Amino acid sequence: MAGSEFWRGRRVLVTGHAGFIGAHLSRRLLELGAELIGFDNLNPYYDPKLKRARLRWIAEAGAFTHLQADLTDREAVAAAFAEHRPEIVFHLAAQAGVRYAAENPEAYVQSNVVGSLHVLEGCRRHPVRHLLLASTSSVYGANRCLPFREDQGTDHPLTLYAASKKGCEAMAHAYAHLFGIPVTVLRFFTVYGPWGRPDMALFRFAEAILDGRPVPLYNHGRHRRSFTYVDDVIAALLALAPLSPRPDPDWDPRRPDPKSSGVAPYRLLNLGNARAVELTRYLELLEAALGRKAQRELLPAQPGDVEETEADASALAALIGFRPETPVEEGVRRFAQWYLDWRAGMAA
Repeated sequence: MAGSEFWRGRRVLVTGHAGFIGAHLSRRLLELGAELIGFDNLNPYYDPKLKRARLRWIAEAGAFTHLQADLTDREAVAAAFAEHRPEIVFHLAAQAGVRYAAENPEAYVQSNVVGSLHVLEGCRRHPVRHLLLASTSSVYGANRCLPFREDQGTDHPLTLYAASKKGCEAMAHAYAHLFGIPVTVLRFFTVYGPWGRPDMALFRFAEAILDGRPVPLYNHGRHRRSFTYVDDVIAALLALAPLSPRPDPDWDPRRPDPKSSGVAPYRLLNLGNARAVELTRYLELLEAALGRKAQRELLPAQPGDVEETEADASALAALIGFRPETPVEEGVRRFAQWYLDWRAGMAA
């Protein structure tokens, strides 16, 4: 995996650097000596105080450029590329959350589709060494063949969030083919850990437990997920960045493989822990870490919920010799320790 010798002095653009994964990646890049340019609109989908706290946490590792702007602002994105000329781009910014689309569907199309188009245009006008684009396991949608592999169909998304991310994958391949932009698309599987989003299960569960409120368990807690610890995600992103994809001369049109492309410098990879864990077990681990029992509220599944995800990350392992495998027991413990400190600080 690439160390500081690769990253030292390298100009790197991270969109969504005040977000959960973006903050972890940004801090690590600074520790490795990269020249960081962060692009984030600090939108109020959840409390911007957490995002500003992440920015302060990033700054502990060194100085960086913070651009507060929206990816839907074409001129702002174009200016960022023209002025800073990034060599590596991590496009992590997105309108997250699978259920918010029922309230604000336009946000998903604007942020995830239009915003991604502007990033692709920036990479087209100012060529980059590598664009790494965040997608999601949600694109597997109605697929029920586990574990999910990159060569399986993703034509039946169950949420607008998933549909918007599938659209980004398709646009990225088109730009890779037309303009030679090296693109790696990563399908993240339920990333969790310190500095996580308040709308995600672990954060909501911890808050409810400590407030003495019931914890809602949809599908009666029987959902199973490939919970993936954030440090594993960052390690994989950093290892992949130096490995720009190329067109695959061995690509067989009679047996096409979505992981690669015969005509474009493009690859598609799952990034997830191979071990699926039931939601009730996830909650039990959090109870143990917090030293408090939860009040459970068992509820039916919600529209758009995928009952189970399980990642086949063998293609990732073959490429970089690494699999996300932090035990969920350890990851939940680390989150709980961070959350208790965070909550105490907010109360002070």
